[in-house]
Amino acid sequence: MSVNLSVSSYQLAVIVRGMLTGLLLSLLSVASHAAIDVYEFKTPVEEQRFQALMGELRCPKCQNQNLAGSDAEIAKDLKKRTYQLMEEGKSDNEIREYMIERYGDFITYKPPVRGSTYLLWFGPFALLIVVVIALLVIRRRQVAPAPSLSPEESARLSELLKRSSHDQ
Repeated sequence: MSVNLSVSSYQLAVIVRGMLTGLLLSLLSVASHAAIDVYEFKTPVEEQRFQALMGELRCPKCQNQNLAGSDAEIAKDLKKRTYQLMEEGKSDNEIREYMIERYGDFITYKPPVRGSTYLLWFGPFALLIVVVIALLVIRRRQVAPAPSLSPEESARLSELLKRSSHDQ
């Protein structure tokens, strides 16, 4: 009994391509799994508190991404520091103040209202007021439509126009 194990070059290429794709996907899954930081929490409430802080603190490198969604090295360091501060028994406000003191108001999505942030808080409203005032001024300066002519004035205008056309 003989078994024919002949494989065409096309079939061999498909098999090799499939094996390489599988190898690549397994390597990528291992790399992404290795990047996940694991923190141990005593209670689910602590874990929720940590996640809430990660959602409201901004990554200094990524700009508009919170710490929870950032894989930047500084974000990882800030996550670790936040976890350490929680382990030390610091409150959420103390952790926020520590981060603001160290990284500035930019670290939070809700910076405090103070002299240095007035423009940030009230600038959009001031701009809106300026635009509304400008629109009102422009609208008032528009030329009002000419008043309608009385029948006598219309007749006189017609007569003047006729004379003008005959003179030319």
